[in-house]
Amino acid sequence: SNISQGRKVNRGSQPGFAHCCRKKSLLFNDVVLITAALLTASSRRAKAFEMILAGRFLEGIAAGGTLGCCLQG
Repeated sequence: SNISQGRKVNRGSQPGFAHCCRKKSLLFNDVVLITAALLTASSRRAKAFEMILAGRFLEGIAAGGTLGCCLQG
């Protein structure tokens, strides 16, 4: 429970630190996701199927990172 004796209890020892790292981590995931989207979009022009695979791989990494950040207390 997050409520103890009428006051809210913060999870983790340093909630400010966790918030700062979570924000930076989400921004990094956005950069990875934009890179993946560019790879996937440019694969047709370059006629390289491998670029689609690399883009999808990076999308999976970004999705996993975002999920891990959002599930933290």
